[in-house]
Amino acid sequence: MSEQDCIFCKIVRGEIPSRKVYEDDQILAFHDINPAAPVHFMIIPKKHIASLGEAEEEDRDVLGRIMVMTGRLAREQGSTDGFRTVVNTGRVGRQDVYHLHVHILGGDKPLPGMIHKSK
Repeated sequence: MSEQDCIFCKIVRGEIPSRKVYEDDQILAFHDINPAAPVHFMIIPKKHIASLGEAEEEDRDVLGRIMVMTGRLAREQGSTDGFRTVVNTGRVGRQDVYHLHVHILGGDKPLPGMIHKSK
């Protein structure tokens, strides 16, 4: 998928509205349209990076910026006692939108278990 067709690139460009949580020159955070927890937003790089599996050395600063901002933004959104970060990568990782995004999920109650071990 090209940057022109990427839904998250369209959000970055302002072509599709979003409920913004935070924005600076490198990243954008916005609420998930289908929340899986009381607090559920995503942080994306403004630069189109298809997946974590395709990130390059030159992306280190923006990836670090995303991770550093998770705690602050999670607390500001109401996750004061912890949160979960999820980065789905590629087909096996069940990535739906091929623009790197970090889900932040939380709230005031413990989240359900996430990974089930196979026997």
